[in-house]
Amino acid sequence: MGRVISLSPTNEVETETGIMKRILAAAIMVLPAVFPAAWGAEAPRLPVAVMTELPVVERTPYNEKADATAAVDAAFARAKKNGKRVLIDLGGNWCGDCIVLANIMALKEMRPFLAAHFEMVSVDVGRFDKNLQIPARFGITKRLEGVPAVIVAEADGSFVNPGKITALSDARHMTPQAVADWLAQWAK
Repeated sequence: MGRVISLSPTNEVETETGIMKRILAAAIMVLPAVFPAAWGAEAPRLPVAVMTELPVVERTPYNEKADATAAVDAAFARAKKNGKRVLIDLGGNWCGDCIVLANIMALKEMRPFLAAHFEMVSVDVGRFDKNLQIPARFGITKRLEGVPAVIVAEADGSFVNPGKITALSDARHMTPQAVADWLAQWAK
């Protein structure tokens, strides 16, 4: 644990490690917006500035009865044919952050952008106990650290975003534009 270096306005003790984590998290969110060409495609500008303005049109984005293996295989087949990457959204219908992500991806500004760059598939992982063969394809055999977990892969199956799949697991506390920018950094 880092040494204590400050007290926040709420009298919570903060460590050097905690401060560095917050600075790193902020930098990760800002860099794609500042240097979009280095990170992928530029995300569309969203008209929704804060999550309270986000229209909720999708309440159950994960088909709990779907054959996840077949759906992912079909996404890879389409990606090979269309020269796109595959975006696999792992989550559950019980998860608020998963529903937020699904509704951001459903925005009329995001749908065409995502469709132009990715073959997308949503996979229900239940309560971290279903369809775990999908993350295992990418070497993720431990319990998922959070959902939504987003895996981006090339059409040949190579893993594009290792170590970054749970970046949106706190989507409800991000701005819609920050979510769009995060997704856009993986576009080809």
